[in-house]
Amino acid sequence: MSATNEGSGSEYVTALCSKTIDQAKEEGLFLRVIGAVAVRIHTRDLTDLHRRLGRKAASGEEISDIDYVSYRKTRGKVEKFLEKIGYTPDHAAQMLAWVWGERAVYLEPQGKYHADVFFDKLEMCHTIDFKNRLEVDFPTIPLAELMMEKMQIVQINEKDLKDCTALLFGHDIGSEDCEVINGRYIAKVLANDWGFWYTMTTNLQKLKAYLPKLNLTLEERETVDSRIAKLLNLIEQEPKTSAWQKRAKTGTAKKWYRDVEEIG
Repeated sequence: MSATNEGSGSEYVTALCSKTIDQAKEEGLFLRVIGAVAVRIHTRDLTDLHRRLGRKAASGEEISDIDYVSYRKTRGKVEKFLEKIGYTPDHAAQMLAWVWGERAVYLEPQGKYHADVFFDKLEMCHTIDFKNRLEVDFPTIPLAELMMEKMQIVQINEKDLKDCTALLFGHDIGSEDCEVINGRYIAKVLANDWGFWYTMTTNLQKLKAYLPKLNLTLEERETVDSRIAKLLNLIEQEPKTSAWQKRAKTGTAKKWYRDVEEIG
């Protein structure tokens, strides 16, 4: 089921996720928001930019679902916590949860949105490992992982390119995690995985080419463009591992990503 009003739906989901994370913290649990809601939380002050970008999910809504991540070692406690505060397990979807790795599927308290919880890793086209990283930011995953989450999608779509545009306009590229996209960390992750490197650098170039199609001011476009260049430069300069170099020899002649099906 969908929310009937996009604006209020977006506000409801963002508020719900923030409240859920706060409650989880009180229970001593590391639960973090990922996906489109995390982007909104980190770009709260860019309301006009989001309006001009006009982000729409396939459902036609601004935000169509909720995604969390936690540690596998506390999975049982997280599941009990979510049910205690009103999340209902979606048993039909849970039967297919293996498609995206270890994952629990719920309906949020009002029953309007699916809420997915991933544990330890996000295994989609490429793998993002959250080991020792959920402590870095609150209430979302770090901006580096948020950027990689969007950029690891091989068939990247407009809504994800728009999310990355907002992230890059709102945050500079650096070598730390506090309200900065940690380009050094991203570069180190990609330096060990040629497939992920190829997908993300290709998508950054796609985003660069897509910017003129967006309703951006010249200053906004130049800011995002310069930060794409800065991130690509860090990725290029990072020394590559022997595993990366070995896989690079095969290139795209061999499939470098997983196929991922959306679960309704």
